[in-house]
Amino acid sequence: MASTADFRNGLVIEFNNDLYVIVQFQHVKPGKGPAFVRTKLRNIKTGRVIDNTFSSGTKVNVARVERRPYQYLYKDDIGYYFMHLETFEQIHVEEFIIDYPEFLMEGQIVEVVVHADTENVLSVELPQFVIMEVVYSEPGLRGDTATNTYKQAKMVNGSTVMVPLFINVGDKIRIDTRSKSYVERVKG
Repeated sequence: MASTADFRNGLVIEFNNDLYVIVQFQHVKPGKGPAFVRTKLRNIKTGRVIDNTFSSGTKVNVARVERRPYQYLYKDDIGYYFMHLETFEQIHVEEFIIDYPEFLMEGQIVEVVVHADTENVLSVELPQFVIMEVVYSEPGLRGDTATNTYKQAKMVNGSTVMVPLFINVGDKIRIDTRSKSYVERVKG
Protein backbone atom coordinates (compact mmCIF):
# COMPACT_ATOMS: atom_id res chain seq x y z
CA MET A 1 0.00 0.00 0.00
CA ALA A 2 1.10 3.50 -0.80
CA SER A 3 -0.45 6.90 -0.32
CA THR A 4 -0.75 9.81 -2.72
CA ALA A 5 2.47 11.24 -1.22
CA ASP A 6 4.33 8.31 -2.87
CA PHE A 7 3.06 9.09 -6.41
CA ARG A 8 5.71 9.52 -9.08
CA ASN A 9 5.76 9.25 -12.86
CA GLY A 10 6.04 5.63 -13.97
CA LEU A 11 4.54 4.14 -10.79
CA VAL A 12 2.18 1.23 -11.58
CA ILE A 13 -0.94 1.09 -9.42
CA GLU A 14 -4.03 -1.07 -9.19
CA PHE A 15 -7.07 1.08 -9.92
CA ASN A 16 -10.61 -0.01 -10.88
CA ASN A 17 -9.49 -3.66 -10.97
CA ASP A 18 -6.88 -2.93 -13.63
CA LEU A 19 -3.24 -1.84 -13.81
CA TYR A 20 -2.46 1.80 -14.59
CA VAL A 21 0.82 3.67 -14.86
CA ILE A 22 0.99 7.26 -13.60
CA VAL A 23 1.85 9.47 -16.57
CA GLN A 24 1.50 12.80 -14.81
CA PHE A 25 0.49 14.00 -11.35
CA GLN A 26 0.08 17.28 -9.52
CA HIS A 27 -0.45 17.95 -5.80
CA VAL A 28 -3.02 20.72 -5.37
CA LYS A 29 -3.60 22.63 -2.12
CA PRO A 30 -6.52 24.97 -2.69
CA GLY A 31 -7.04 27.89 -0.33
CA LYS A 32 -10.35 26.42 0.72
CA GLY A 33 -10.99 22.72 1.25
CA PRO A 34 -8.74 19.66 1.49
CA ALA A 35 -5.67 18.98 -0.64
CA PHE A 36 -5.91 16.54 -3.56
CA VAL A 37 -3.79 14.98 -6.29
CA ARG A 38 -4.75 15.37 -9.95
CA THR A 39 -3.38 12.52 -12.12
CA LYS A 40 -3.27 11.21 -15.66
CA LEU A 41 -3.29 7.40 -15.68
CA ARG A 42 -2.53 5.17 -18.68
CA ASN A 43 -4.16 1.75 -18.77
CA ILE A 44 -1.38 -0.77 -19.36
CA LYS A 45 -3.54 -3.19 -21.36
CA THR A 46 -5.42 -0.74 -23.61
CA GLY A 47 -3.12 2.30 -23.59
CA ARG A 48 -6.08 4.60 -22.91
CA VAL A 49 -5.27 7.66 -20.77
CA ILE A 50 -7.77 8.82 -18.15
CA ASP A 51 -7.84 11.73 -15.71
CA ASN A 52 -8.52 10.99 -12.05
CA THR A 53 -8.43 13.00 -8.84
CA PHE A 54 -7.40 11.37 -5.55
CA SER A 55 -8.00 12.95 -2.15
CA SER A 56 -4.72 13.66 -0.39
CA GLY A 57 -3.64 10.68 1.73
CA THR A 58 -5.72 8.11 -0.20
CA LYS A 59 -4.22 4.62 -0.06
CA VAL A 60 -3.64 2.73 -3.34
CA ASN A 61 -2.18 -0.68 -4.11
CA VAL A 62 1.15 -0.53 -5.89
CA ALA A 63 1.73 -3.31 -8.40
CA ARG A 64 5.15 -4.93 -8.30
CA VAL A 65 6.71 -4.66 -11.74
CA GLU A 66 10.17 -5.57 -12.95
CA ARG A 67 12.08 -4.12 -15.88
CA ARG A 68 14.11 -6.78 -17.64
CA PRO A 69 16.58 -6.37 -20.53
CA TYR A 70 15.58 -8.24 -23.69
CA GLN A 71 16.89 -8.32 -27.23
CA TYR A 72 14.51 -8.09 -30.18
CA LEU A 73 14.89 -11.14 -32.43
CA TYR A 74 12.24 -11.15 -35.18
CA LYS A 75 8.60 -10.69 -36.14
CA ASP A 76 6.21 -13.17 -37.76
CA ASP A 77 2.45 -13.45 -38.35
CA ILE A 78 1.76 -14.11 -34.65
CA GLY A 79 3.81 -11.28 -33.14
CA TYR A 80 7.25 -10.22 -31.97
CA TYR A 81 9.92 -12.39 -30.33
CA PHE A 82 12.41 -11.27 -27.69
CA MET A 83 15.25 -13.01 -25.83
CA HIS A 84 16.24 -12.30 -22.20
CA LEU A 85 19.89 -11.19 -22.13
CA GLU A 86 20.86 -13.21 -19.04
CA THR A 87 18.75 -16.38 -19.15
CA PHE A 88 18.38 -16.58 -22.98
CA GLU A 89 14.67 -17.36 -22.45
CA GLN A 90 12.53 -16.35 -25.44
CA ILE A 91 9.13 -14.72 -25.17
CA HIS A 92 6.38 -13.90 -27.65
CA VAL A 93 4.68 -10.48 -27.46
CA GLU A 94 1.71 -9.11 -29.40
CA GLU A 95 2.10 -5.81 -31.24
CA PHE A 96 -0.30 -3.70 -29.14
CA ILE A 97 1.89 -4.21 -26.05
CA ILE A 98 4.95 -2.63 -27.72
CA ASP A 99 5.51 1.12 -27.52
CA TYR A 100 6.30 2.33 -31.07
CA PRO A 101 6.95 -1.02 -32.83
CA GLU A 102 7.79 0.75 -36.09
CA PHE A 103 11.21 1.67 -34.65
CA LEU A 104 12.24 -1.87 -33.66
CA MET A 105 15.41 -3.19 -35.32
CA GLU A 106 16.73 -6.75 -35.13
CA GLY A 107 19.24 -7.09 -32.30
CA GLN A 108 18.00 -3.96 -30.51
CA ILE A 109 18.01 -3.97 -26.69
CA VAL A 110 14.64 -3.07 -25.09
CA GLU A 111 13.15 -3.09 -21.60
CA VAL A 112 10.28 -5.49 -21.00
CA VAL A 113 8.04 -4.54 -18.07
CA VAL A 114 6.73 -7.67 -16.34
CA HIS A 115 4.15 -7.95 -13.54
CA ALA A 116 6.23 -9.64 -10.82
CA ASP A 117 3.36 -11.62 -9.27
CA THR A 118 1.84 -13.11 -12.44
CA GLU A 119 4.85 -12.95 -14.82
CA ASN A 120 2.62 -11.30 -17.46
CA VAL A 121 4.31 -8.95 -19.92
CA LEU A 122 2.81 -5.48 -19.41
CA SER A 123 4.73 -3.47 -21.99
CA VAL A 124 7.86 -3.33 -24.13
CA GLU A 125 9.70 -0.02 -23.98
CA LEU A 126 12.20 1.07 -26.62
CA PRO A 127 15.11 3.36 -25.77
CA GLN A 128 14.17 7.04 -25.99
CA PHE A 129 16.47 7.56 -28.99
CA VAL A 130 17.28 5.16 -31.84
CA ILE A 131 19.75 5.58 -34.69
CA MET A 132 18.56 4.54 -38.16
CA GLU A 133 19.77 4.85 -41.71
CA VAL A 134 17.80 6.67 -44.40
CA VAL A 135 17.17 4.40 -47.41
CA TYR A 136 14.98 6.73 -49.47
CA SER A 137 14.40 10.46 -49.49
CA GLU A 138 13.58 13.01 -52.17
CA PRO A 139 16.52 15.32 -52.83
CA GLY A 140 16.26 18.76 -51.21
CA LEU A 141 16.38 21.83 -53.43
CA ARG A 142 19.48 23.96 -53.05
CA GLY A 143 18.74 27.32 -51.47
CA ASP A 144 15.31 26.24 -50.20
CA THR A 145 16.26 26.80 -46.56
CA ALA A 146 14.64 30.14 -45.76
CA THR A 147 12.25 28.34 -43.42
CA ASN A 148 12.36 25.10 -41.49
CA THR A 149 11.01 22.81 -44.18
CA TYR A 150 10.82 19.07 -43.83
CA LYS A 151 10.47 16.12 -46.20
CA GLN A 152 9.60 12.47 -45.70
CA ALA A 153 12.41 9.95 -45.36
CA LYS A 154 12.04 6.18 -45.36
CA MET A 155 14.15 4.33 -42.79
CA VAL A 156 15.88 0.98 -43.16
CA ASN A 157 13.02 -0.84 -41.38
CA GLY A 158 10.26 0.76 -43.49
CA SER A 159 9.09 3.49 -41.11
CA THR A 160 8.89 7.10 -42.30
CA VAL A 161 10.04 10.22 -40.44
CA MET A 162 9.92 13.90 -41.35
CA VAL A 163 13.51 15.19 -41.72
CA PRO A 164 15.16 18.49 -42.75
CA LEU A 165 16.01 19.04 -46.43
CA PHE A 166 19.76 18.45 -45.99
CA ILE A 167 19.28 14.76 -45.03
CA ASN A 168 20.19 12.42 -47.90
CA VAL A 169 20.05 8.69 -48.64
CA GLY A 170 22.67 6.85 -46.57
CA ASP A 171 22.70 9.36 -43.70
CA LYS A 172 22.21 8.03 -40.19
CA ILE A 173 19.84 10.01 -38.00
CA ARG A 174 18.80 9.95 -34.35
CA ILE A 175 15.03 9.62 -33.84
CA ASP A 176 13.06 10.34 -30.67
CA THR A 177 10.80 7.27 -30.37
CA ARG A 178 8.25 8.98 -28.12
CA SER A 179 7.49 11.88 -30.47
CA LYS A 180 8.46 9.95 -33.65
CA SER A 181 10.54 12.92 -34.73
CA TYR A 182 14.00 13.68 -36.13
CA VAL A 183 16.55 14.86 -33.54
CA GLU A 184 19.90 15.14 -35.33
CA ARG A 185 22.17 13.68 -37.98
CA VAL A 186 24.73 11.23 -36.61
CA LYS A 187 28.31 11.49 -37.85
CA GLY A 188 30.17 8.34 -38.85
